[in-house]
Amino acid sequence: MTNLQLLWFLLIGVLFSGFFFLEGFDFGIGMAVRFFAKNRDERDVVIQTIGPHWDGNEVWLITAGGAMFASFPMWYASLFSGYYLVLFLILVALIFRGVSFEFRANMQTDTWRNFWEWAASIGSFCAAFLFGMMFVSMIQGMPIDANGNIFGSFTDYVNWFSLVGGVAVSLLCFIHGLNFLRLKTTGELRDRAQKWSKILYPVLLAGEVVFVILLYLTTDFFAKKPVSTWSILIALVIFTLAAWWGARAKHDWASFIASGLSLISVVVLIFNGLFPRVMIANNSANSILIKNASSSPYTLHLMTILTFTILPIVLIYFIWSYWVFYKRLKSPRAAEQ
Repeated sequence: MTNLQLLWFLLIGVLFSGFFFLEGFDFGIGMAVRFFAKNRDERDVVIQTIGPHWDGNEVWLITAGGAMFASFPMWYASLFSGYYLVLFLILVALIFRGVSFEFRANMQTDTWRNFWEWAASIGSFCAAFLFGMMFVSMIQGMPIDANGNIFGSFTDYVNWFSLVGGVAVSLLCFIHGLNFLRLKTTGELRDRAQKWSKILYPVLLAGEVVFVILLYLTTDFFAKKPVSTWSILIALVIFTLAAWWGARAKHDWASFIASGLSLISVVVLIFNGLFPRVMIANNSANSILIKNASSSPYTLHLMTILTFTILPIVLIYFIWSYWVFYKRLKSPRAAEQ
């Protein structure tokens, strides 16, 4: 394995980490549109909190997919063909969720406005759930042949471990969204988000325990990398506890950053367990390795130059956009007072 192959494996991990940190609270806010907000005025404010950001945050996913296609074409081909239906459903969920924000604002009747609000919430939940289910089913090993083709049955994709993973990622995103809502609002919405967070964190911790047990029973992570796997899992629990403490103590930034780091910990856990593989096969001889899945050294070298030229500009834009829209929004009740 060359240094450039390792670099691009890490960069793809960083891109997915950025996606789940930023798009994670977008998913959570989307779920909150119908599951948290009580009336139309509150739903307006909830959606406004991510209005300037949600479409930009999705760029991280597109970039991660593009980077995978260019740097590890065999990984891209195996993953996207083997999970074609799951990724198609994710795309449908993202489309409905995206257009719902625009269509809802232009609907003249309550019926259609409610329809697009439900589309936002259900689309956000389905996207987060399916992402969690996909990545978790991937790490427990899939039936892959010598050419990298996946021939999975229904239970290879949908099983207890993948369902727990989907629920865990959805709950992490929802809580991350509530923490972002506390950062961006004042009054009743902020207070209610804090109350909900206090209730949901014990549920999340219980879910993490179940996840760890299933991870031990269904993957080779503990057998191959016990120290790093336990270290990441301990970090995940610590970040969760820190976010819970931040919610209880009204430290909005602490809870938001900690919940985001919890999502990043999940990505780090997956990439740590994958290494030096990119796809895990039930038959270990057919697992796809980093060194066999990558593009040519010239391609990786050229991509590295372009990436480190453009990346600073993109990061500056993201920081600037969040700085411009940093002010809190008043909840409807606070506005009336």
